[in-house]
Amino acid sequence: MDAGLHAQAYEDTALPIGHEQTISKPSVVARMIELLHKPKHPLGKVLEIGTGCGYQAAVLSLLADEVYSIERIRPLHDMARAKLRPFRINNLRLIYGDGILGLPQAAPFDGIILAAAGLGIPDALLDQLAIGGRLVAPVAKNEKEQQLVMVERMSSQRYQRTVLDGVFFVPLQSGVV
Repeated sequence: MDAGLHAQAYEDTALPIGHEQTISKPSVVARMIELLHKPKHPLGKVLEIGTGCGYQAAVLSLLADEVYSIERIRPLHDMARAKLRPFRINNLRLIYGDGILGLPQAAPFDGIILAAAGLGIPDALLDQLAIGGRLVAPVAKNEKEQQLVMVERMSSQRYQRTVLDGVFFVPLQSGVV
C-alpha cells in the first residue's frame, strides 16, 4: 500500500491499493476464508479471483495445499508478485488474466473465492468448482447493495446457495488491463 497509509495498515478497514482497487477489510478476508473452509476437511486446491496486493492469497497459502490467484490489472499483478517473491511461497501461483474465465486447466477447485462483486456468479467458475467444494463471493443486489454468498456444489448439476452478510467490494470486470 502507499506509504502514506502505513499508519492505517492494522485498522479493520478497506484501503486503496491503486488502480481504483482496494484491499478488503481484514475481518472480511477472514470471514470469506472461514466460509471457504469446511470443518474437518483440509483445503486442497483454491482459486482466488482478484489478487490485488496479494494479502488474501498469502493467507490462503497458509491454509490450502495449492493456491492459484488471478489478477486482471497488470500493475497490481506485478506488484503482488514483487511483494510476495521474497517469501518464496511454493504453493502459490499468481496468474495475470481474466478471472471471470477462471483457470480451467487447473480445475477442479475445492474452493473459489472472489474479491470483486458481480451481478451474479460466472458459470465458468461454478463449472470449475469440485463436487463438495465451496465458492464464496460478493454478489450485487443492485447498484448500492451487495451480499456475501456461499455456494456449495452438491453434485454435477446441483448447487446450494446461502446468502450471508452485507458487504461492499469493487466491481467484478472482465478482460485484462
